[in-house]
Amino acid sequence: MATLYTAHQPDARGMIHYSAEEHGTWQILIERQLAALEGKACDEYLAGLERLTLPRERIPQLAELNEVLLATTGWSVAAVPALISFDRFFALLANRQFPVATFIRRRDELDYLQEPDIFHEIFGHCAMLTNPAFAHFTHLYGQLGLQASKEERVFLARLYWFTVEFGLLATADGLRIYGGGILSSIGETAYALSGKPLQQPFDLLEVLRTPYRIDIMQPTYFVLPELDALYRLGAAEIMNGVAQARQLGLHTPRFEPVAGKQAS
Repeated sequence: MATLYTAHQPDARGMIHYSAEEHGTWQILIERQLAALEGKACDEYLAGLERLTLPRERIPQLAELNEVLLATTGWSVAAVPALISFDRFFALLANRQFPVATFIRRRDELDYLQEPDIFHEIFGHCAMLTNPAFAHFTHLYGQLGLQASKEERVFLARLYWFTVEFGLLATADGLRIYGGGILSSIGETAYALSGKPLQQPFDLLEVLRTPYRIDIMQPTYFVLPELDALYRLGAAEIMNGVAQARQLGLHTPRFEPVAGKQAS
C-alpha cells in the first residue's frame, strides 16, 4: 500500500519537530476523542492514559512515552517510516518496541486514515502497553510472527486485528473498548458499541477464520471475557489454532469484497 505521508526524522538529540498546524491537529484529535470515549473505554486503557499524561496542545516526544512504558512493562516506542515490512514489524514487537510512524494526518483526513499515524499509535495503543497482560500478549505475538511462514502470518494478522486493533472487553458495567483501532477513531468508537455490528465471544479459532477489510466499519467484533484472557494464550495454542484455521479455511465474509481483491 502506497502512502502520501512522510515520517519526520528525529534530530541529533532524538527530538522530532512538528509544525504549529500539526500540533493543532493533535489537539483537535485528542480532545474530541477523549470526549467520545467517556463511558466506552475499558478501565485498563484509562489507567494507562493517566500514567502517560499525554499533552493535549502538542504531539508528545517519544522519549516522554518511553520513560513511562519502560518503567511499567519494559516496552518502548520506536520511530519508523510511514510503512514498514512485516519482518520489521514483528522484530520490533519481539523486542518489546512498538512502531510509531512519526507523521500526523492532514485536516481533510481527520476522521479516517488507512495507514496508522502518530495519533493512532500513541493515543490508540500506548496506554494499553502499560498493562502487563496486553504487553505480554503483544510481545508473544511479535515472537510468533517473526518465526511464522508467510502463510501463517496471514492468519496471525487476523488475531492482531480482532484484539490489539478492534477488541472489545466484557466488564461488570457492560462492553468496553480496548482495541486501538477503535479507541483512536471517532466513527468506530460510536459504531462499535451501537448494537449494529455482530459481537461474538472471543474464540481463537473463530478469530483466525474471520475475514476483515481495513477500509470499512467492522461488521464483527470479538469480546474478551477479561483482559487476562490474552495473557493466558500460549504460543503452542495460538500456532495450533493457525494450523487448524488453515485446514478449515475462512468463513464467508460479512461484507462486500473490494473489486479484484480477496478479503484478508
